[in-house]
Amino acid sequence: MNPPAHILVVEDEPAQREVIVYNLTAEGYRVTQTDNGEDAMLLVAEDPPDVIILDWMMPKLSGIEACRRIKTSPDTRHIAIIMLSARTQEADLVRGLETGADDYVIKPYAVSELMARVRGQLRRVRPSAVGQTLTYQNITLDAETHRVTRADVALKLGPTEFRLLSTFMEKPGRVWSRDMLLDRVWGRDVYVDTRTVDVHVGRLRKALTKAGGDDPVRTVRGAGYALG
Repeated sequence: MNPPAHILVVEDEPAQREVIVYNLTAEGYRVTQTDNGEDAMLLVAEDPPDVIILDWMMPKLSGIEACRRIKTSPDTRHIAIIMLSARTQEADLVRGLETGADDYVIKPYAVSELMARVRGQLRRVRPSAVGQTLTYQNITLDAETHRVTRADVALKLGPTEFRLLSTFMEKPGRVWSRDMLLDRVWGRDVYVDTRTVDVHVGRLRKALTKAGGDDPVRTVRGAGYALG
């Protein structure tokens, strides 16, 4: 299985934060949390999440400013941000979206709606985490059944090679460093030497080209690997 999607909850109201974290954890996500924008920026830098649930009004650093900083950085702009706010004016909604928020939820909200919004963003930024089928050229990966085919020929991949391929196929062309792949494929709590990444990428390449076809995995010298 792929490591669970990582959600960061940034909410200064303890009761609301607890409810959100409880429901996200119950759905199987890995959840980190904080109550202010400054700590949120540190957490994003240390352990980038897939989705951030971000309250607008917070101490130290507002959600809108945190959103602006995250979305203007090339290293973090890909992270999906769901903005939470009690502001109901259309101008506030427009401001939040123009700052870079991918979605905007007005308080009070139904928890079921927020969970649906999270799944919607994950389908966009990390489709394998919600069981979607991925395609790249003539390669198809079914995240739900764990089947991979190339030109309609079934491929045999080990679980690590499957996770590597799904990571590559979610963002074709994106360069993944070895450390980034370690976090995404093996998880932050597992110690694995970076050379292990090279070994498993080699196995993935062998599996992908066994029935013919060019090697779609590109080595980027000094940086890491990319698909295509």
